[in-house]
Parts: sequence; C-alpha cells; structure tokens
Amino acid sequence: MLYLVPTPLGNLKDITLRSLEILQQADVILCEDTRTSSRLLQHYNIQKPLSPYHQHNEHKIVQHIADQLLAGKTMALITDAGTPGISDPAFLLVRECVKQNIKVECLPGATAFVPALVNSGLPINRFVFEGFLPLKKGRQTMLKKLATEERTMVIYESPVRLVKTLKEFIEYFGAERPCSVSRELTKLFEETFRGSLQQVHDHFAAKTVKGEIVIVLQGVDD
Repeated sequence: MLYLVPTPLGNLKDITLRSLEILQQADVILCEDTRTSSRLLQHYNIQKPLSPYHQHNEHKIVQHIADQLLAGKTMALITDAGTPGISDPAFLLVRECVKQNIKVECLPGATAFVPALVNSGLPINRFVFEGFLPLKKGRQTMLKKLATEERTMVIYESPVRLVKTLKEFIEYFGAERPCSVSRELTKLFEETFRGSLQQVHDHFAAKTVKGEIVIVLQGVDD
C-alpha cells in the first residue's frame, strides 16, 4: 500500500490527524529531503525510517520501491511541503503502482495553489493549473498560448524569477490584466498582493522577494 501524504506549507499545524496516523503506521516514509522531513516528524514524535525519493533518483529507484510494496510493505510518500505530485515527485511511482496493481491512496491536505486561487478574488469557477512554466525551450510558445486562455490561470514561480516573469506577462497579456501573487503561504510573513499586472510588478520590483510564489492571472475574457 502506498499513501500520498500532504505536509504543511509552513505552519506545522496544517496537517490532518489522519495524515499523522498514516505516518505513524507506515513501514517507511519516502521523502524529498530527510533533513526537512525530520523536523516535521520530530515535531510530532514520529520515529520511522526515512528514504530519499526526489527528482534526481526517482527513475533509478521506482522499481525497487514497487518491489518493496509488492512484498507487503506500507509506505508513505511526502514532499518538503504540500501534496506529492503537484509540481513535486510522485507521478512515476504512482504510475508504476497502478501498472502493477499496487493500491495507492492520496490523502487530502495542504496544496499551495488552492488557498492562493481562492484568496485571489479572481474567478475560480473555471481555472487551469500550469505549475512552473518552461524556463527556455517552449516558453514563448506557452506564453502566447496562455495569452488567449479564458480560464483563470495558476502558475508557480521562484522568488528570484518573479519580477522578470511578471514583466514578460505584461508583454504578452497586457499591463492591465488582473493578477494576484501570494507568497510565504501559512508562514509568518505571508503576503497576497492584488492588482493589475503593472501594479503587481512594480510592488515586487521595489522589494526583495522571498518564499514560494503562486501567481494567479485572470483569463482573457473574464
């Protein structure tokens, strides 16, 4: 049995009782960074073996993990923050488990784009999640495509690239396109800034940006 267990974005209280129960019961906990995950587990006095599972080794070890699951082990997969599989490793392992008829269950819990989207004030009856945009190859093609997207768009970005990305958005979407940027969700310095793309760009260009970033953009015809 493989459980996908969401972990807090920042505030350690944002974890469900069931998630804690599954982590206590698992034979092994797969995680991106053992140091990051150890802090969470120590906080809740959970003592279980940790095994690294991340984008750099998942192709090499996915079959080994599947073999352990087939042998009867119960495993929980967590990431540094949020729900596994949402711009984080999980897909390859889930696909392999499905292929080999290994039971997989995903628990509900923290996911960064949901509070950012709901808190944006933009239409949420229809939306599209794009995750991280391509850095180079295919980026311009993607931006041209998104410029005609009618649904609200949700995009992840790093703090060091935020201002540059917002400047590109102004070029492709227009300076007046409504936008919301959330950062440091659930943490001490959580911030959501809303306005036109130009206003949002100017706000973040005037400061040092830190933390995980979620950009929410209104669709072209909304």
